[in-house]
Formats: sequence, C-alpha cells, structure tokens
Amino acid sequence: MNDARTPEGPLVCARCGKTADTLPLTWTCSVENGRRTYFCEDCARANIRSIEGRLDSSWW
Repeated sequence: MNDARTPEGPLVCARCGKTADTLPLTWTCSVENGRRTYFCEDCARANIRSIEGRLDSSWW
C-alpha cells in the first residue's frame, strides 16, 4: 500500500546532504531496505536512469 505521508522536520538529500524545510516538488523519494530516502533535484537529475531502473543508491 502506498503511504503518502508528508515527512516531518527538515529533509536531507541522501546523496549530497542538501537540506529543505519542506518537501519540494522537484525532490525524489525512494524506499530502500524499508527506509524512505529523499534526493534533491540535482542528484535526482544526475542519476535519473539508475533511479528509474530501481537500482539502490549505493550502486550509483
């Protein structure tokens, strides 16, 4: 079941560490090993093929 909860507190990009107070529409969310992670627009754009291929972020 999809969980559309809005994350609380400041968000941190799992790749570069960029922060945001609220979830920007341009950020990407991924669930890896049962844990929800977020990626900023720049990191998502740079790795979009790996994200669409459902590769774990540790691979890219």
